[in-house]
Amino acid sequence: MISFEKKDSLIIISYSTDRDNKWVFDKFDSGDSYAFNKVYNLSSNNFYGEQKPKEIDKDNLSIYDLEPEPIDFIFARLIDQYYKVEKGILINKFDIYFHKDFDFDNKVFIAEGDISIFKKIEQLINEDIYIGGNNSNAIAEIDFRGIINDFPSQYEKKLYSEARLTNVIKEFFSSTINAEKKFEKYIDKKATNKGQNLTKLFSDIELFKYQTILKKLEGMLLSEVSYSENQWQDEILQIILLLYPKYFLVFKEAPIKAKYDKEKNIREEKFIDILLVDSDGNIDLIEIKKPSNSSLMTKGQYRNNHIPLKELSGTVMQIEKYIYYLNRWGENGEEELTKKYKAEIPEGFEINITNPKGFIIMGRENDLSIEQKKDFEVVKRKYKNVIDIISYDDLLNRLKFTIEQIKKN
Repeated sequence: MISFEKKDSLIIISYSTDRDNKWVFDKFDSGDSYAFNKVYNLSSNNFYGEQKPKEIDKDNLSIYDLEPEPIDFIFARLIDQYYKVEKGILINKFDIYFHKDFDFDNKVFIAEGDISIFKKIEQLINEDIYIGGNNSNAIAEIDFRGIINDFPSQYEKKLYSEARLTNVIKEFFSSTINAEKKFEKYIDKKATNKGQNLTKLFSDIELFKYQTILKKLEGMLLSEVSYSENQWQDEILQIILLLYPKYFLVFKEAPIKAKYDKEKNIREEKFIDILLVDSDGNIDLIEIKKPSNSSLMTKGQYRNNHIPLKELSGTVMQIEKYIYYLNRWGENGEEELTKKYKAEIPEGFEINITNPKGFIIMGRENDLSIEQKKDFEVVKRKYKNVIDIISYDDLLNRLKFTIEQIKKN
């Protein structure tokens, strides 16, 4: 059995067995080394301290005397922030460095079938190996363990060999089984499992994020009156950016050219409350209103339908006009906006006006009747391709649904 231990500035590798280990010392005495587990190539030069066979007093023999002492070797030495593995133990061509916080275990070094992971890597690269830490060439520990998990198993190698052989002989034997399909099915399943593991890795973080957002939003809705319009917009905007991570830039009071005279000189300039910019430079608009139970649909009916109240229909019209002005502004607008926000965007980044979409965050549905909610849904779907109308109850429900889905997974 092989085990690892951090001791002072060293990593000690120990070989222990419940059988007589004198043969190891005999081998070392003759000047030979031995590859433990076919991976760890060790000799007496690697001894940690004095190592010798356990002496047994045959006249006073007990059951405890039958179990030999572990044999300890120096595996790696700490240099600055990294443990440097003694050359020749794992590979000969390059040095291997593990960050001082790395957790050592056999799975890091041995793949299924007693395959030396680092000897396989050595055949494919031409540089020293750094794992963990801040070295510019280092592989993160989590990524390195991912590489190990991707090492083909004996079963996968068997399927691959059969698939290759099938490809060669299928032209000559009509009864050849479809080993290629079997291999592809195995690889697809393996890829699916990798995706599930990644989801699991971040699920706790995502759960905490959405639970925190939900708690914050619920608290805000209970104390709406304590916020000014600007404070409310800023707080809700933070939530929207967390829910829609594609947007990484926000500009408030962004200018837009609304009207021109006959000579195409600017006659009127308007300002968009909030302009959102995604990672490709495309812009969208968002209007955030403080919630109000009376801001969405009429209580009375017009021709058997509840219709949008003026606050909602007016906001929709305002967004539609802004989108129209932006599309008409076109390339000139892209150049002007890019120039205006040059100091706030990455170098070489350009703002694009490509069929902008609008978001409206407003209103509550908790006091709407079933019929009002149905008609409100009709209104939302009518504008869906251009404007996403989201009530605060929509936001709450989306957050609750997301949290439940994360918990299920």
